[in-house]
Amino acid sequence: MDKMGMSMKAFFLLVGLLMWTGIWLTGFDTVHWLLYLPAIFFLFSALTGICPGMILFQELFKEKQTE
Repeated sequence: MDKMGMSMKAFFLLVGLLMWTGIWLTGFDTVHWLLYLPAIFFLFSALTGICPGMILFQELFKEKQTE
């Protein structure tokens, strides 16, 4: 698995915190549960350096090796 650089981690942390701030300002009981998924994944990616979404899409759109 490829680890990401500090700039990408900082980006995921910023976006994740902005999403959690928006959820908090809207009200935790008001926001649809689906909005929690990207907010959790952004913070997970920032903390671990592993982004499940990037891994999924890299596998889906993997270019074939030519010999």
